[in-house]
Amino acid sequence: MPKRKRSVHGGGSVYQRKGDGRWVAKFKVEATGKWRELYARTEKEAYAKLQQALFEQKQGTLVTAPQQSLQAHMEHWLQVKRLELKDGTYTYYRVYTEAYILPVLGHIRLQKLTDAHIQSFYADLLEDVSANTVRLIHGILRTALEAAVRWKKIPLNPCKTVTPPRAVKKELTYLTLEQAQRLLEGARNHKLECLLTLALATGMRQGELLALRWTDIDFQKATLHVTRSLSYRNPDGTGYEHKVEEPKTASSKRTIPLPDFALEALQKHRVQQLERRLKTPEWEDKGLVFPNDTGGYLWVDPLRRQLKKLLQEAGLPVIRFHDLRHSAATILLAMGVNAKVIQERLGHSHISITLGVYGHVTESMQLEAITKLDDQFKRSKGGQP
Repeated sequence: MPKRKRSVHGGGSVYQRKGDGRWVAKFKVEATGKWRELYARTEKEAYAKLQQALFEQKQGTLVTAPQQSLQAHMEHWLQVKRLELKDGTYTYYRVYTEAYILPVLGHIRLQKLTDAHIQSFYADLLEDVSANTVRLIHGILRTALEAAVRWKKIPLNPCKTVTPPRAVKKELTYLTLEQAQRLLEGARNHKLECLLTLALATGMRQGELLALRWTDIDFQKATLHVTRSLSYRNPDGTGYEHKVEEPKTASSKRTIPLPDFALEALQKHRVQQLERRLKTPEWEDKGLVFPNDTGGYLWVDPLRRQLKKLLQEAGLPVIRFHDLRHSAATILLAMGVNAKVIQERLGHSHISITLGVYGHVTESMQLEAITKLDDQFKRSKGGQP
């Protein structure tokens, strides 16, 4: 018979196996009701393992799930996240996981994954991608491993003791007022004229503009209602498709007052669209303000190419479509428009986002304010400005 001893603190036992002489610490897992055995070379080591396991069980950190690889866990985690995330966010999680995390760390058993593995992974990544990209990957992996802790797969999240690279602040790309005017001048009578005009006048996101319908515009009140967004996604890796969804955040649903030049561009564009519609028998009426040639959703790749060509022809720096949004906000800030008003036009959830993104403008405005303040006080003292 094997030599058996009761645990000092109860809740399990320690005994020596007769066959190979190994020591066994045995206890019941409260979450499953099943007995678990831990093996050790000495009696002292067996007691230490038992006490540690009972402590983890009391603290709620005892691992109760079966062992699996990081890849198996990440794939299951992505399936769960698919139910709660928007297509855009889910796609970015899936693509970064499959492109970067799984090829290097996927084979490692989840319970064997250490902070040293992850830190070395980040160091190697920095040779090929930017620090900001590594930080994005770190955010995905940290969140996935936090889920592993909640699901009792691992006791602690190794990402918590890993140091990601410092974020590098990117220079914001935008057009000045004079450059924006040059772009619109070059786009006169072009099929993108109205789209670019509205982008610069409202600061709307690309998806919000491409999902815009004529029923969203109130010409009498000179307002525009943002209620939906068009995404161009490949969430499951099976092919790209258009999808109309809720805007990015609750604050993204908003009403934007329109200036006269934007209203005039919309009215002109509507007449042109009606004429084109009459000449197109296969027209698909979705009520879109900015459809493709047959009334359906506009694909973004041709849009980007046409924008690039217009910028080059106008002698302007090549920027992304999203940078028109930055341009709209920068122009308004430079004109002295209140940041709260700009926040509401852009649909930012907090004014701190607006001020954080466009701090370059507010800094120059601060310098301008100081100069004006200095001039005023010099005048009040009879000095020379």
